[in-house]
Amino acid sequence: MTAATIGRVAHLVRHPIKSAGFEQVEMAALTEGAAFPFDRVWAVAHAAARLSDPLAWASKLQFLRGWASADLMAITCQSDPDARQVTLSHPRRETARFRPDDPADAARLIDWLRPLWPENRPEPAQVVSLPGQAFTDQDQPLVSINSVPSLADLSARMGQDLSLHRFRGNIWVDGYAPWAELDLIGQVITIGTARLRVEEPIGRCRATGASPVTGLQDADTMAALDSQFGHTDFGVFARVIGSGTVALGDEVRR
Repeated sequence: MTAATIGRVAHLVRHPIKSAGFEQVEMAALTEGAAFPFDRVWAVAHAAARLSDPLAWASKLQFLRGWASADLMAITCQSDPDARQVTLSHPRRETARFRPDDPADAARLIDWLRPLWPENRPEPAQVVSLPGQAFTDQDQPLVSINSVPSLADLSARMGQDLSLHRFRGNIWVDGYAPWAELDLIGQVITIGTARLRVEEPIGRCRATGASPVTGLQDADTMAALDSQFGHTDFGVFARVIGSGTVALGDEVRR
């Protein structure tokens, strides 16, 4: 059977530091059994975090995250993966450049983030990274796929234009019907030259209610999803089962 084109890649996004900056890219090389490249390479643990020794993947509860601070959602990022360097910007902070693997820069990063984190929560304490392990919210190496038509439909239902960066997705696809991505669960798809198996819906949290422009809570996305669809899912998780490259404009086929 000939593969059918069901959409095209509209956006590719990575988040080098968990919950601290989004960055659009034009292409990405996906690797079998790995998360999206240079995504959640670092995470910032808070003072009450319980991390294993030796370090291993840990749940999002151990780290700074958008659910607890809408301000974090307005951080933008420019990165240099080869240099393992990131430049962060925020409407209420001076733009700054960091190499989070360097202890001195990690300390500066924590100081930069501190004003964006609530004073009544355990303070930012430690920058962590682990070769080969992305600090995503899942302990499995999954890539998130989201739908431009679904975002447009949710925006229309809520009466406000929702930025795609509220949802911290990796691959955004255009060209199919709203919410059709949920019908792909269990199927194998090809994006560019990479093959992925769509595994499960993405359950969302309160962080999606924060504006990536202002860092303020301004949309009750959770209530809208629940009232309109009876769930709070948006997008799907997929596992890379065949390495390949994906780029803006690439076909999505099944």
